[in-house]
Amino acid sequence: MPAPRRFDVDELLNRPGTYFNPETEIVLVVDDSATVESELFSDDAADDDAEWVLVSDETPVDEHQRDALLERFQARLTEMPDAEADDLGDDEEELEPDPDPDEL
Repeated sequence: MPAPRRFDVDELLNRPGTYFNPETEIVLVVDDSATVESELFSDDAADDDAEWVLVSDETPVDEHQRDALLERFQARLTEMPDAEADDLGDDEEELEPDPDPDEL
């Protein structure tokens, strides 16, 4: 299985998809299906420095579908062979079997 594809912010904002930042633990959904007329913002000169406009505090993403996507992605990553994961098993202590109750 190939390694996860990584994108810079400039790249992912132009490409629809669901992205996760492991450092900030933020999930970002980029959806280009709906458009907002840019003429609505042409008269708003006070916020020329701002790059983003809050459309709503609501999250229009189906939470169950989002969670399923993240779980499938996580499952794919855990299935990938990893040399470090193989080394972790060497430090485990071997457990002794429980004594037979008749011998006590």
